[in-house]
Amino acid sequence: MPVKPLSNPQRRLVIAASALVSLTLAGCNSDVSQVYSSASAAPSGKSGQVRIALLASSSQNGFNKAVYDGAVAKAKEYGDVEVTIFDGKFDSQTQFNQVQNVASQGTYDGIVLVPNDNVGIAAAIPAAAQAKIPVVTTLFPVGPNLTELKPQVEGIVSTVAANTEENSKKLAEGVVEYCEDKDPCRVAILIGQLQFPFDNLRNKAYRSVLDGHPNIKVVATGQGNYDRDTSLKAMQNILQANPKLDVVLSNADQQTIGAQVALESAGYDLSKMYVTGGGGNQEAIKQVRAGTWAADQVDFPNSMGRAALEQVVNAVRGKPVTPVIDANTLGPVPVIVTKEILDEHPDFAGEWAD
Repeated sequence: MPVKPLSNPQRRLVIAASALVSLTLAGCNSDVSQVYSSASAAPSGKSGQVRIALLASSSQNGFNKAVYDGAVAKAKEYGDVEVTIFDGKFDSQTQFNQVQNVASQGTYDGIVLVPNDNVGIAAAIPAAAQAKIPVVTTLFPVGPNLTELKPQVEGIVSTVAANTEENSKKLAEGVVEYCEDKDPCRVAILIGQLQFPFDNLRNKAYRSVLDGHPNIKVVATGQGNYDRDTSLKAMQNILQANPKLDVVLSNADQQTIGAQVALESAGYDLSKMYVTGGGGNQEAIKQVRAGTWAADQVDFPNSMGRAALEQVVNAVRGKPVTPVIDANTLGPVPVIVTKEILDEHPDFAGEWAD
């Protein structure tokens, strides 16, 4: 998973409770980190022009930047659509406030959201609905059901995402195949943060597949926080307690890149292990092509941004909206890639850089 959420369960409860008291938080446009116009030559004013707020989980994050780039590319095709990116700073309360500020300002016609906390932010969406500002969520559905892609909250008109549970199980199934003739087959799991709903879902999905095979031993679970340095240290700690590993099952490319440094420093040849990543960034695709990593779960953030922008503009202009777009179908390769699959797609390099 390429995005690093920084909320916690207690904060979500506080945010949700405060949202029930008031749907409008004091604020101004000061939380806009960067403003990018995709329609500088388009006619000014409201006549035909649509202004979209893209609420990134972090405007400095490569995955979010790719979503933005895709949205801008689609906006340029329209010629009269402008996209402004907001920096969520990997902080759920910042992004919660941004939704309510956008809803209250009257400046924007629609929202594209890359949520930090997809559960907690649901309480902010009714403010947008009340202001008649449609919201399209990307990467994750918004609401209490983590596997339901159909909009669950009033104001969400479309979800551009994939079923995280199913994708995680597919990644774990590759581990089972690799471990078939190994007993024991020692697995280390690297997850973002187990306190976050989607990371917990991923970990449970991995274990639901792996725990059914007695030869597979999950010897450690480390939290990499979607960060190279954190993951390097986590893997160093894992190796101190478990010097023999056969598999590293990671949900994020950044984490796998950090773990790779620790593993190679300890003398491991990753090509003889089963090492995975998640996100499909350009470095990950290179590693899988080289046979260093065994597999990667691929996302298509640029394509997601294009699809989300199209749906929110359709909603603003009263055109038909597709309520669910399966993000797994947006790219030229399947969601789980191996060297053999990438050899069949020599031109695919990944849609984003870390």
